[in-house]
Amino acid sequence: MSIFGSMKTAVSGMSAQANRLSTVSDNIANANTTGYKAVSTSFSSLVLPSSSGNYNSGGVQTSVRQAISEQGDISYTTSDYDLAISGDGFFIVQGADGTPVLTRAGDFSVDSDGNLVNGAGYTLMGYSYDSGVPAVVVNGFDGLVPVNVSQSGLSAVASSSAYFSGNLNSEATVVTDTTTLPSANTSDVTDDTQKMSLVAYDSLGATVQYDYFFTKTGVTTDSSGAVTGSTWEVAVYRNADATTGGTTSFPYSSDAVSVATLSFDADGQLTSATDTDIVDPTTAQTITMDYSDFTQLASDFSATGSADGQAASAVSAVSIGTDGVVSVSYANGTTKSLYQIPLATVASPDNLTLLSGNVYTANGMSGVTVTGFPQTNGLGSIQSGALESSNVDLAGELTEMIEAQRSYTANSKVFQTGSDIMDVLVNLKR
Repeated sequence: MSIFGSMKTAVSGMSAQANRLSTVSDNIANANTTGYKAVSTSFSSLVLPSSSGNYNSGGVQTSVRQAISEQGDISYTTSDYDLAISGDGFFIVQGADGTPVLTRAGDFSVDSDGNLVNGAGYTLMGYSYDSGVPAVVVNGFDGLVPVNVSQSGLSAVASSSAYFSGNLNSEATVVTDTTTLPSANTSDVTDDTQKMSLVAYDSLGATVQYDYFFTKTGVTTDSSGAVTGSTWEVAVYRNADATTGGTTSFPYSSDAVSVATLSFDADGQLTSATDTDIVDPTTAQTITMDYSDFTQLASDFSATGSADGQAASAVSAVSIGTDGVVSVSYANGTTKSLYQIPLATVASPDNLTLLSGNVYTANGMSGVTVTGFPQTNGLGSIQSGALESSNVDLAGELTEMIEAQRSYTANSKVFQTGSDIMDVLVNLKR
């Protein structure tokens, strides 16, 4: 047995316990850090070759383990910009150098530019709705932009599409005199024509009301006289151009902005719809109309419809859904989607590389980063107005600290004993 070997073994034991105490101190210091994941020290033995009559003491080495995949408790706050992930996944954030990294720390607030920035100074990234509903880039961070919630002033969106759905009475009388059709713009409608109105918006956010007139114009039959189909005319006028005197709307001061033809089969199902777009020369906009859900059955006329767009209105609130969609609500009750926040994950989260600011980067051991939207492909959901607490167990850490102290003391005693034995050997010469 080597006395020096036993002393070196004791030194490795003290060094290992010092590393253990370092992880304990880190955990206790970050017990209140949002999204912090506890670290622990793992021990493994070092064995030296020994003979049957002579044992050579080896030592101990340590490695650090991270509990990144372990969910912390979720606590609720008063800020809608505080975000917590319930389940798997990481927020994608960007540092001052522009490099995307991963984090679970969702303590975001609005900076001077309107961006959402967490307590460590990292900016939340998301996909914008400026070009329509976003699509996620699963194997990279392309297309991500800072999530900006600064929405001051008024906002307006012109209508570009609208729809009408309902039922046209199959027993309605066919109007064969084209001079009395609404599209002729000569006289008010008769009982054979049904009228509905719809509100859309121009580019300035002003409301534009359109009047819709539904008139049955034809019936087709086969050689036996059985009905095989029917056609209806849908004439659309600007309500602002209606006759203001008397009790009628006709004649309008301008031509119809749309005259569509709806064709139905013998079962009352829509087979075709032609010339359906509204082309409004006054607002210089085209609105695509959708009549595909209309039927023609033996029942009273009914219709419901809606147009997209938004009237000029101020922002009243910003909200973030569980699916990561960042939406603004306007004072007039309408909403608009601005961004969708993605989540990222790796095959082995506990092997991610930890950086300052409670952020992580992928490496060869963790696997490549895979990006997706919340609540898809096994990713968790986002909770607004909540934060994920540290997953540190203070009671456990204090116990670890006591154990580390005692083990360090015991190893120091081994070193001290070896030193005493060395003194005995030196004194033999005296």
